[in-house]
Order: sequence, then structure tokens, then C-alpha cells
Amino acid sequence: MAQRVVPAAARQRPTGKFDSKAFLRLIRQTQPKYWQLWLGLILGIVATGAQLAVPKLAQALINGLGHALNRPLLITVIALFVVSAGVSAVSGALLGFFGENVVARLRETLWQKLVRLRVSYFDNVKVGEMTSRLVNDTMQIKNLLANSFPQMVTSLLQLVGALVIMLLMDWRMTAIMFVAVPVVMAVMFPIMRQSGKIGHQRQDAMATFSGATDETLSEIRLVKSSNAEAYETINGTQQINDLYRIGLKEAIYDAIAGPAMTAAMLAVFIGVLTYAAVRVSAGTMSMGTMFSFLMYLFQIIGPAGTLARFFTDLSKANGSTERVRDLLAEAEEPLTVGPTQSVKDQTLAMTHVDFAYEDDGQPVLHDVNFEAQPNTVVAFAGPSGGGKSTIFGMIERYYQPQHGQVTIGGQDIANVNLNDWRSQIGYVSQDSAIMAGTIRHNLTYGSDQAYSDDELWRVLKLASADEFVHHMPAGLETQVGERGVKVSGGQRQRLAIARAFLRDPQILLLDEATASLDSESEAMVQQALSELMKGRTTLIIAHRLSTIVDADNIYFIEDGHVSGHGTHQELMASLPIYRDYVRIQFKA
Repeated sequence: MAQRVVPAAARQRPTGKFDSKAFLRLIRQTQPKYWQLWLGLILGIVATGAQLAVPKLAQALINGLGHALNRPLLITVIALFVVSAGVSAVSGALLGFFGENVVARLRETLWQKLVRLRVSYFDNVKVGEMTSRLVNDTMQIKNLLANSFPQMVTSLLQLVGALVIMLLMDWRMTAIMFVAVPVVMAVMFPIMRQSGKIGHQRQDAMATFSGATDETLSEIRLVKSSNAEAYETINGTQQINDLYRIGLKEAIYDAIAGPAMTAAMLAVFIGVLTYAAVRVSAGTMSMGTMFSFLMYLFQIIGPAGTLARFFTDLSKANGSTERVRDLLAEAEEPLTVGPTQSVKDQTLAMTHVDFAYEDDGQPVLHDVNFEAQPNTVVAFAGPSGGGKSTIFGMIERYYQPQHGQVTIGGQDIANVNLNDWRSQIGYVSQDSAIMAGTIRHNLTYGSDQAYSDDELWRVLKLASADEFVHHMPAGLETQVGERGVKVSGGQRQRLAIARAFLRDPQILLLDEATASLDSESEAMVQQALSELMKGRTTLIIAHRLSTIVDADNIYFIEDGHVSGHGTHQELMASLPIYRDYVRIQFKA
């Protein structure tokens, strides 16, 4: 039974609460270089220790200003500044490397996941949304790990260290800090929480916008031919404005967060300074101690702001993390599971198969049965939308039947090694899929074998494609453009047929393989296909009578079921609906 795939859009939206355990599990999946993390943290502790020693030494230096200048102490203070800056830079670089490495491995994991997902997942989710997961969501995690996290670690060390030293220096003044900091955090928490919610909205809107633009630009010819520029302009502008409004909210909260933190810390600074001045005037505190305390206070203000920004970034990354986890949790195709099996001289059959796409649940195939004997030609005919291409999709194992099974030599193909199974099938579809790149790249796409130029020219000749390739400026190295826009539909079809020749499959699936060819090219390709079909099991979907009339067996597919099967003559004699179909389709 087919496994249920839940579209990403239908999943529960992020709640706003950061799941630290799930986040750490996600990071562990990338097998990070922990030595970079620990070495960076150790160096960060060293740098922070040096920075924390400076105010204490400055206290002694200031208290001794009434006497001779303590040059060794001054040199020590300067040296600590330089050493702490250098060590801090190395620490930050290592922690940054750690974050970059994690994100790079995460993107690799996501990409490997995407190309191994079931076809049914791609039926439910736009390509642009998946691209957004790969680029935008990982960018949020990257900013958290490579920027915010390293800064947070060093800031936290500095904050804790400064507070401990201040507590040892003067507990009364430090008590003011311990009272003030919770008040500051109470002010900042609602702002950070709201900023996180807006971050989730922005990522959702970004994914939607990315999906829409990808779809529109990939079908730009349809846009032009339909005079849909105005419609797409309005639609795109609306989504851009949605992003703009979300961006305004985000800018407002980000703008509020910084000044609010600065104002709160400044209020604390003024309060501490006023209290310290009173203590100095009363003679209960030295001037050096006051300056030292204020230096520690300055060391706290920066880290406190950094920590506030970290929690804001953490909240923003929460939604991205959940979406990435959702994607990684999707079921993959079992490419290497199961035994290999040669399909040569084996009967391919479909037995009592029912199938429905998962998004609407409407049945596409119902109790479909067919049998393709070895080295025979089996054709599928019938009205468009009857389920013929779906049958091919199930043979390729893009989908699994809800009931029934597809077998090869009596064995369920669901138990056969998927990579091995597909390597023995040549599939030429009606849309002639072509990848961006050279003609050579398209002919050898997906193959681990190295082919000589002579071999490539041979299959091009068999597919009647050698002549137009010879006339191209760079021959086999000619770039075909994105989606093959630099070659005609008929040329794309012949390149796809040449690829099938090169693959030398045992089972050949031809889905309207000559649909885009002119009469002359069709005759040549039909002759080449006749040669290719020898010694192979061939299944054909076609509307042209010339393509199926000589088939060993024809299955008439109507409304998702088999209305009848036999040779052309047998069906003409025994199946009225086939006879009517032939008369309508072929003007017979």
C-alpha cells in the first residue's frame, strides 16, 4: 500500500516555542566538527579572562596615579588588550567555521533528501517552496550558528565573568545590577517573542513567493502567449507587498529592540554611576575601584545586547528549523533496498491494480490488469486522462498501488532493487525532458559509463538527430539552454530517443514518443524504434494508428480501467468503443 505523504503546507505551523532537543538532533545529523566548537570555546574563555583582568589591573593603575607611573603594569594592561583581541578573533573564527560546516553539511543532507524524495511529494509541493527550504531556511540556521551563536558564547562568558568579579569587588553595587537585569529582560521578552512570530510569517511568505515566481518564470512562454503579464504583475506585486508589510513589522520590532535595550542599560549605568559617585565622595570607595567597576559595567552592556539579539535570532530560526526537520522526515525512495533481478525474458504484468493520487483521493486506476510477454510490443490506447501515463508511472515505480501489484516474472517489483529496476528501463515521455547543459550531458545523463564520441553519434543517427546536431555551432558541446529552450520540440524528442538508445534498456516505455515529429522524421524514428524494439519488451502509449496498429497486444484504457484488449483487428471486431475511438481519432 502506498505510504501517505503529508504536504509540507498541511503540516502544523511552528508554535513559537524553541525545541532545543530537536534542534540539537538536527545539528548532530550533520556530524559537525566538534573540535572546532570546543577549541573555539576554550580560546573564548582565555580571551574573556584577559579582558576581565584589564579593569582589575586598571584599578591598581588608577589608584597609583598619585605616585610614580607603574610602567610594567601599564605594559601588562596594553599586552592584555592585544592578546585578548587576537585570541578572541581566533575563537570567533573557529566558532564561525563550526557553524559554516554545520550548515554546509545540512544543505548537503537536504539536497540528498530532495533528490531521493518520492514523486508524490513533488506532486503536492511547489519546487520554489523546496528551494526556499534549501536556501532561505538554512540561511536562518546559518546566521544562528555561524554568527549569533559564537557571539552569544563569548558574550555569556564575559557577562558571567564580569558579574562575578563585580560581586567580589562590591556586593552592594552588584546587587543593583542583579535587580536591574531581570527588569530589563522583562521589558525585552515581549519584543523578542513578537519578533520571532513575525520571523515565522516572513519565512512562510518567502516560501510562497519563491514558489510562485519559480512557477511563473519557468512558464514564461505561457505567460506571454496568454497576455498574462498584467495578471502576473498584480499577483506578484500583492505577494511582494505582503512581504513588505511583514518586513515593516519586523523592522519596527528590530528597531525597538535595540534602543530599548540600550535605554535600559543606560539607565542602569547612570544609576550605578550616581551611586558610585556618592560612595567615592563619602570615602567608602576608591576612585580606581569606581573606574574599574564602570569598565566592567561597559563589558556587560555589549554582551547583554548580544544575548538579546541571540534570543531574537533563535526565535526567528525556530520556524526554519521545524520546516527543515519536516522535510528530513519525509519518506525517501528505497533506491538500494532489495535484490537485483534481470528483466530479460521476463513477463511484465499488472494485476488488479487500484490507484488514486493522495491530494484528492479520486480513483485514477481501478482493477487494471495487463500482461506484456517478453520481446513483444504492447500498446495502450484510449481517451486522454484515462490513466495510461499513470500506468507508466507505476511501472517506473513513481507511485505504489493502493491495491494489487505490478510484477516481473511473477515477482512484485516493489521488492526489487529500485536502482537496478530503473536501470533496465528506457522511458521516452511525451514532454521530452531535457536538462540545462550540453547535448553530450543530456545523452549521458545519469549514466556512470564513459561513452566515446562515435557511440554518441551512432545513437544520434539512430534517432535521426545526427544531422541537426552536426549543424549546431559546437556539436555535442552545444548548450541547449534551460529546459532545452534552444532546441525545437521535435529535436528535444529525438534527443530523448537517442538517450534511450544509449541506455540499451530491456523494457522500453514510449509515451507518445513521436508526438512532436514531422512526418519525415517520424518515419525515420519509427524505423529506428523498430530496430530498438527487437529483443526487448516494449510498451507504447499513442494516439496515432500507425504507432499501435502492428502491436502484439492493445489495451484500451477508459476511465481508469481496461475495457478490452487484443490485436487491432480483434478489437475492431469485438469492441465497439474501440472501433468508435479509431474512427473518431484517425478519421477511419
